[in-house]
Amino acid sequence: MIIELGNTTTSAVSKRLVSMREEGGAVALGRVLTLVISTGERRGEAAIAAANSASGEHPMRVIVIHVVDRDAKVSNMDAEIRVGGDAGASEVIVLHVSGPASDDPETLVQALLLPDAPVVAWWPDSALGAPSASSLGRIAQLRIVDSGSSPNGEETVAKLAAGFCDGDSDLAWTRLTSWRAQIAAVLDQPPYEPIQEVEVLGRPSQTSTLLMAAWLQLALQVPVHVAQATDRELGRAQLRAIKLTRPSGVVTFERVSDSAVVLTQPGQPEQKIPMPVRDLPDVLAEELRSLGPDRVFGEVLAAAAAAEARAHVAEETGEGSE
Repeated sequence: MIIELGNTTTSAVSKRLVSMREEGGAVALGRVLTLVISTGERRGEAAIAAANSASGEHPMRVIVIHVVDRDAKVSNMDAEIRVGGDAGASEVIVLHVSGPASDDPETLVQALLLPDAPVVAWWPDSALGAPSASSLGRIAQLRIVDSGSSPNGEETVAKLAAGFCDGDSDLAWTRLTSWRAQIAAVLDQPPYEPIQEVEVLGRPSQTSTLLMAAWLQLALQVPVHVAQATDRELGRAQLRAIKLTRPSGVVTFERVSDSAVVLTQPGQPEQKIPMPVRDLPDVLAEELRSLGPDRVFGEVLAAAAAAEARAHVAEETGEGSE
């Protein structure tokens, strides 16, 4: 069910939610958090669908701020309240905002936040340089960006590292969880040989590739090389392969489809590992499982930014050139 309110206020929306609950319980209690989504038209419905899917694991109130026309001279807000089949196990409030009202989203959503429940802010369209310094970020315990579609991963990593604060997170990092778990599992098994070097095959301009390389370098303290994979090799995936060189040979994780990775090790048969390319509802649900700070992400982000800075200096000075 979708209820539309034209030219309204957050106070009026809040009162309508209360009346709906009193009339028939359409808006249930028991939400565990408030998810505030700041998005544009392009990603708005995809973000809502992801939140609805994740609500099966995390019942929540979802508030979507869609800025229609920031430059309009007169403030206006139209709202939608979605419940039931249109909202999964959540309740969704969509605010279509124009004019000066769009400049202060914190004030805009304040009356709609669940009492005594954590607030999570999510920017599906962008990677803010300092999420904690933004209007929404100041009221959020967890701040989620998605730098996966950023055209310049190096610049994005540098901005995120410079503005990082405990509670910041990035879905580009969350998408690497399965890769990291498989690598850790293999290194915990014999032979217990040191890793001599690593190669990451992916898109060097994307943040997921840069973060994986930084995590491996930080964890293993060995040289990590990033190589370019073709779009055909990658498909929907962020990474194509990871190669770990040991004295006895090379351990390779290679994505062979959108659903599986093949592990090859010296002296052992190939092993096909189910590892689906992770979709948006999946990574969002993972982020919402723990609202505490991810300090490993902060360390990896700083390491990735430092590595890119060193590479930039080396390029400018001619070091490492043939």
